[in-house]
Amino acid sequence: MRDALVTAAFQLFLERGYEQTTVDDIVALAGVGRRSFFRYFPSKEDVVFPDHERCLADMTAFLAASGEEHEPVRRVCDAARLVLRMYAENPSFSVQRYRLTKKVPGLRAYELSVVWRYERALAEYLRGRFAGRPDGDLRADVIAAAVVAAHNNALRSWLRSDGQGDASATVDHALGYVQSAFGGSQPAVPAGERPEDVVVVVSRRGAPLWRVVQEIETALGRD
Repeated sequence: MRDALVTAAFQLFLERGYEQTTVDDIVALAGVGRRSFFRYFPSKEDVVFPDHERCLADMTAFLAASGEEHEPVRRVCDAARLVLRMYAENPSFSVQRYRLTKKVPGLRAYELSVVWRYERALAEYLRGRFAGRPDGDLRADVIAAAVVAAHNNALRSWLRSDGQGDASATVDHALGYVQSAFGGSQPAVPAGERPEDVVVVVSRRGAPLWRVVQEIETALGRD
């Protein structure tokens, strides 16, 4: 039923235009009632993006299953690849949706709200991993935004090519920039703790050991 409604909707969008198509038109073509439509889709906009709720749930579950052994930047990049997989499952539908969204301002605004939800999911995971670190929340938000920007840049490039070529390779290349800039993060510091101080002491060659120790203790503020 859900797939039939999506198919009917896009057939009418292509024939009549999005704005000229009503929910009544869609259910009439699909041969169902209005209640059936709203059981699956809260609004006409939602029928254009039928798979994002499932994908967002998959991403949230993927991030929730992460452990301390997972490097956080790589993990959010892998989470973003779940979105790509959704688009690549049906390239022709994804290209149709991309073209339709470009033409309809309301759909572009709706799409931005969906993108923001993905970004928020990535940021919330990273905030947990960076908790207790200086600027942990800032780092989390910046990395999440960078992952989404890199992924979407590559995805749109693939959609503009009518879904030709290897979408995974394009997205991997884009996400590689994020991992080079932010990857290799150290494990999060537990709340209430901070990294050990590092002190560099310069002393004359041949200085007695007691003098070197004294200079270290002075630098550390110890008596």
